[in-house]
Amino acid sequence: MGAGFKIGSIVVNVRDVPRAMAFWAAALDYQPRYEPEPDWVILSPRDGVGPNLSLNLGDTRPLLHPHIHLDLYAHDQEAEIERLVGLGAQRVQDWQYPEGERDFEVLEDPEGNRFCVIDARPE
Repeated sequence: MGAGFKIGSIVVNVRDVPRAMAFWAAALDYQPRYEPEPDWVILSPRDGVGPNLSLNLGDTRPLLHPHIHLDLYAHDQEAEIERLVGLGAQRVQDWQYPEGERDFEVLEDPEGNRFCVIDARPE
């Protein structure tokens, strides 16, 4: 028998809630669940499938190697990376990638929060 709960929201601390909301709403095709507050917003998937992403006002800087990060699965990894860069993300240049082929790229959102874009093409 499973747990009596599920992940309802992943919370990310940001220094600029409106800027972070604009980026993540466009990146994930999410929308605010209600009118955003200056220090808090909950973004929900437009199709109603998946966890919420909550953005909480905070003044701390993200760690270079955070304990938790988002993995975004993409059927066309390079196209999604380019789209995210167009929205304001940056490729992380100093990441110590493993030798040889890999299925992920590390990016940062405009706030410096790192996340991965995973090559999840159907095989």
